[in-house]
Amino acid sequence: MKPKPLVAIVGRPNVGKSTLFNRIAGRRIAIVEETPGITRDRIYADCEWQGKPFTLIDTGGLQTESDNLARRVRDQAQLAIEEADAILFTVDSKEGLSGLDYEIAEMLRRTGKPVLLVASKVESRGRLEGAQEFFALALGEPIAVSAMHGIDVDVLLDRLGELLPQLSEAPEDEDAIHIAVAGRPNVGKSSLVNALVGEERAIVAEEPGTTRDSLDTRYTWDGHDVVLIDTAGIRRKSKVRLSFEYYAVLRAFSAIDRCDVALLLIDGTQGVVDQDQRIGGYADEQGRAQVVVVNKWDLVQRAAAEQKEEEKLAPAENRQLMRDFARQARGQLVFMQYAPVVFISALERWGLDDLMRTAVDAADQHSMRAATPELNRVLREAVQARPLNIKGKPLRLYYATQPRVRPPTFVLFVNDPELAHFSYQRYLENRIRKHFGLEGTPVRLVLRESKGEETPRGRRRK
Repeated sequence: MKPKPLVAIVGRPNVGKSTLFNRIAGRRIAIVEETPGITRDRIYADCEWQGKPFTLIDTGGLQTESDNLARRVRDQAQLAIEEADAILFTVDSKEGLSGLDYEIAEMLRRTGKPVLLVASKVESRGRLEGAQEFFALALGEPIAVSAMHGIDVDVLLDRLGELLPQLSEAPEDEDAIHIAVAGRPNVGKSSLVNALVGEERAIVAEEPGTTRDSLDTRYTWDGHDVVLIDTAGIRRKSKVRLSFEYYAVLRAFSAIDRCDVALLLIDGTQGVVDQDQRIGGYADEQGRAQVVVVNKWDLVQRAAAEQKEEEKLAPAENRQLMRDFARQARGQLVFMQYAPVVFISALERWGLDDLMRTAVDAADQHSMRAATPELNRVLREAVQARPLNIKGKPLRLYYATQPRVRPPTFVLFVNDPELAHFSYQRYLENRIRKHFGLEGTPVRLVLRESKGEETPRGRRRK
């Protein structure tokens, strides 16, 4: 589970960077205008080419003007270059070489990073010949493309794909359980990592945003090899103002992409907020196992005791307080009802064994593979117990199989997939969860149409 490589598109203003970004991303994300300087901030998209994933970053145009906006755009583009694993240097074949192209080329050479020179706006053979002048930049053969019409963008991606396998940032470690500690700034992520490994691996400070990158820490817990990934706090998009914060958020989401289990760290003194829902929703969409971790519970207990004018809460009162909090949290995280809720104090270092036991169990369930005969028996009993009939047409389940794990994914062959509405699919999912004990992991159901009863070997019985 390597981090996705970052690929930055850079160049001077109005050379077609955003058009190229949209073409590669496969959808219109960046604003495309003829006016130079429209793209002021970096925009990113997760992409894939021939099975090789990467994150593509669009940047504002590099300029020599000295006004404040131009300097900020240049700073952000330079940061993109520093963070990127490969660079697509885009030049304009219509306008030809400029002095700024030479300056940018020299700057890119100093980075020592792989650079592909992209001659954009090449819509005709005449311009293809004109693109040869860009050899003068000494960055290799220019790749002539028309992003607007999609001409030879696949050639560019093939060349990029040749670079991507060399860009991994960490060795594969398939036997270890990768656990990402994710959450908003200042909820105690680094404190939790330090408490778990028993030493100061991550910088801990009262100031939010101390961690600016994802940090991997390998250690052993109860005989299990674990890789803890401490991530930067994920702020709301409107709050991401400084340049480094943009990449901190990007790396945090990348950490979730490559983990087995995401620990959604909640500040117990504040409860679940919108940003917690966003982070949990992203991990759910990515199919990651999750544990809701309520941190700073010592402060919650102390505040509740003071409200009752008691020195400390009785155990029964504390258990009731936990039940109330968990019920409220589940009500706000309705899309991840499968995630267990654990209460800890990273500062006082209690609740940690319960947390790790829960996370390891979630990882096991995330990779659970059901026996095919047992799966079919459970689903057939579920359909018999609650048959579905829409306008006189019954839902018939012929056969089910599990093609994938992480998360467990089940394919159901039925007579008409349209009959099984969302609530009925949720019913089937709950029956699977109850029988196989799938807690902590999302479950995917895929319904496919079949004309007859599927058999394990793929033949049909009429």
